[in-house]
Amino acid sequence: MKLEDKIVLVTGGSAGLGEQICYEAAKKGAIVVVCARRIQKIGQVKEKCQSLSQKAAFAFQLDISDPASVERMYQRLKDEVGQVDILVNNAGIGYFSEFVDFDYQKIVDMFEVNILGMMFLTQKIAADMLKLQQGSIINIASAAGKMATPKSSVYSATKFAIIGFSNALRLELKPFGINVTTVNPGPVKTDFFLAADPSGDYLANVDFWALDPKKLAGKIVRSMEHSKREINQPQILGLAAKAYTLFPRVGDFLAGSIFNKK
Repeated sequence: MKLEDKIVLVTGGSAGLGEQICYEAAKKGAIVVVCARRIQKIGQVKEKCQSLSQKAAFAFQLDISDPASVERMYQRLKDEVGQVDILVNNAGIGYFSEFVDFDYQKIVDMFEVNILGMMFLTQKIAADMLKLQQGSIINIASAAGKMATPKSSVYSATKFAIIGFSNALRLELKPFGINVTTVNPGPVKTDFFLAADPSGDYLANVDFWALDPKKLAGKIVRSMEHSKREINQPQILGLAAKAYTLFPRVGDFLAGSIFNKK
């Protein structure tokens, strides 16, 4: 699939990885639809996308955790833009803490944003894709969904859920020409960690393998043109996740020691 004039919808597109995905798609001539809660910020991203692509771009306010907000955004999408060719489910939040001390509302918030809202929107977009029997869905999960570490119990649970959802959805939609790609990044150098780990210690501790959001966005956008099952970055965490599955005791040692940096 060439991205020229394709409609690419990105949730959580106001900053970080989502913002960079918008720009990389715009560079390839895509019509970008950027969605997030911060209306002023997504307006700025929209303007830059238009400058990069020399095509129309759109900015729709969206609180992915609120079904009514998803409904409103979806109706505007249908009325003002049209059929989505590529959906990037990037919106997500995370908080790190020992589970016994975890605030229950934060548990609810993570599931509503990371998995429930994502599934609600995906169901609507996938139904439209089925009518034309074409399209691509990219779900941003996490290396934490393959190998959980201390203090990431709830966050990892939501990402495990995304991976399981993506694997089943891939099999359901593949016969109809619709591709599903799961992206499992390790830590990315974004503002995500301002909420996840306010101390700033975690990102500093993993700086040597933390990912550049622009480079990761480039890999993700290239996968839109050449369908992939999974993207696992950085490679060291991808290999560690395989070891975790094949050699559980070794995996527990790695997760509880070398990769336990929170």
